[in-house]
Amino acid sequence: MRVRFWGTRGSIATPGPGTNHFGGNTSCVEVLTDDGARLILDCGTGAHRLGAALMAEGKKDFHTNILLGHTHWDHIQGFPFFTPAFIKGNSAAIYGPEGSGGSLHHVLAGQMEFTYFPIELDQLPAAITYHDLNEGIYTISGVRVAAQFLNHPAMTLGYRIEADGVAMVYLVDHEPFSDELWRAGAEPGQIESILHDGDRRHAGFMADADLVIHDAQYTPEEYVSKKTWGHSTFDYVVQIAAAAGVQRVALTHHDPTHDDAFVADIEHRARSLALQCGTGLDVFCAYEGCELVLAPRLVSKPYLAAATFQPSITHRQFHILVVDDQPDMLKLVVRALEEHYTVGTATSGKEALKSIAGRIPDLVVLDYKMLGMDGLEVMKTLRARPETQALPVLMLTAMTDEPSTRAGFAAGVTDYVTKPFSVPQLTARVRACLTRTQSPQEN
Repeated sequence: MRVRFWGTRGSIATPGPGTNHFGGNTSCVEVLTDDGARLILDCGTGAHRLGAALMAEGKKDFHTNILLGHTHWDHIQGFPFFTPAFIKGNSAAIYGPEGSGGSLHHVLAGQMEFTYFPIELDQLPAAITYHDLNEGIYTISGVRVAAQFLNHPAMTLGYRIEADGVAMVYLVDHEPFSDELWRAGAEPGQIESILHDGDRRHAGFMADADLVIHDAQYTPEEYVSKKTWGHSTFDYVVQIAAAAGVQRVALTHHDPTHDDAFVADIEHRARSLALQCGTGLDVFCAYEGCELVLAPRLVSKPYLAAATFQPSITHRQFHILVVDDQPDMLKLVVRALEEHYTVGTATSGKEALKSIAGRIPDLVVLDYKMLGMDGLEVMKTLRARPETQALPVLMLTAMTDEPSTRAGFAAGVTDYVTKPFSVPQLTARVRACLTRTQSPQEN
């Protein structure tokens, strides 16, 4: 398997003398298997040079697969300049997360409206198909591709590509689920020692990979003011990858304010931390033009999911119960969800239990701290009843300390959203939670 970086920048392209080494183009990575299957991960401005390189090879009538992590502009803005799409006889299959604010065709067409671009999407000569994905395992041009939701304000998928006896994982954009990575009293450096189930699940997705390409836009110092923006710090990536037994990590999605010297310093700090982890993890900051050839190891462990495909939830009607004793917060959450779901409310723990006894919702959005019966007491009651043992609960909390997080998971919380949060962040976590808890038989 061959991997080449065509764009490594995040948020906005930053060409200029200060980014000559690591590059100024936004996210785009090319993966080519030994059988000739080509997968393009994200289609930022780096896709322009990739398209030109493909055309220079002189190939005709060739097929390309484009896997979008999500449809924020820095991940799609190169598509209108991807030359192979302008050639009749070529074809492209575009994949991306379902529920990202519109179909892939609608979103890509939006940036190519005549107001912004001289050629509309449907005028492109190449044959283009669009595929909305959920979590699950897919076969794309004979390649095994696993998809899993990341923690980002928009619906975002990470991809694990398995071919030629190797595993390559692409995880851009992603933010830690918890401020604390390790459980108190547990031995750091082990997947089972990770505090938050979301971070533990994230580590499991990259386990034993030959290469992980991971968002590391911020330093730990910067993250304090960038929390909930949907990006990782290099120390989080290094520690979680080391715990997962990853062989090599490429840090990417470099912040537009970071010049080459700044990124080089991040690389130095990340390598020093990797040495402290003691697993032999190789870490570097991705740069444009970097090409890696991944050779198979003696033992390759494929990622295993509970089901080959997760069902679509787009056309299902879900009932969500929102529980909060603060009127303003209750109103905010209801307004964020009522456009897409049927929403009921309760202003206390006792009222919530009474409502659930009358009708079990598909999901409960539950405040942690409430007067009288708090969220943890509600959780314990729900998990003690057979009919609500598996009911998914998304807890809202301003308490991010390790004991509080651990207590919530011990009580059976499915996931957390930390206050303050943005509406896109909340809706993305709600949708991810609903997707994960639906079985194929329910579709």
